[in-house]
Amino acid sequence: MSLRIEERPDRLVVTLDRPEKRNAIDAELISQLHEVCAELEARPRLLLLTGGVDGIFAGGADIGQLRERGRLDALAAINSAAFARIRALPMPTVAAVDGPALGGGAELAYACDLRVCTARAVFGQPEVRLGILAGAGATHRLPALVGEARAKELLFTGRRVDAEEALRIGLVNRVVPEPDGLLDCAHELLDEMAKGSALALRLTKLAVDAPAAAHPHLDLVSQAVLFEDDEKYRRMTDFLERRRPR
Repeated sequence: MSLRIEERPDRLVVTLDRPEKRNAIDAELISQLHEVCAELEARPRLLLLTGGVDGIFAGGADIGQLRERGRLDALAAINSAAFARIRALPMPTVAAVDGPALGGGAELAYACDLRVCTARAVFGQPEVRLGILAGAGATHRLPALVGEARAKELLFTGRRVDAEEALRIGLVNRVVPEPDGLLDCAHELLDEMAKGSALALRLTKLAVDAPAAAHPHLDLVSQAVLFEDDEKYRRMTDFLERRRPR
């Protein structure tokens, strides 16, 4: 197995587990990510995706496999289809990054809704130096995260971004100084999300990720659904009566 999976009542914790290959993303790992997505589509929960705290998130795609791929492999969207599926999961996702997240590894982190990292994290897109482009999401997700001009600089040059810069430009949400605190930080963020209504979280994510043309209609329909939800009534009653939410 290329992944270690821990099930909790409200979330899955998925750890990349190819230490001998620096968690390089190969076909087997992609297949297992599809299985994780199928599970979370059938039974929506939060997702924490990490490479652990061993000083590596993912060193990119497996270059040995990538070198042998041809145009039909590129058109098959091997990596990008899995990352798009992660991006479209019903409930929020958090990537916890320790050490390098490069190439496809960075794109895997971008596919998650939020990112937290250690002080030794590094992000980068070296694809042009290998004669290809960042074809698994960086060309459109990175501009959305850090702005078009900065994204173009990083994609055109392959320059690496350290944790301090990643926080400053909005690539990550939080930086923890020591690796031992990384997963605690990620779980604390997910715990804060879990305090909200699961249905409200799902519809909020759907609304935020929707194209501009869908607004305000999607917002109105989503709010109409939530206004009729028993959870909304219970939570607002708890608030009015100053009771701690159940």
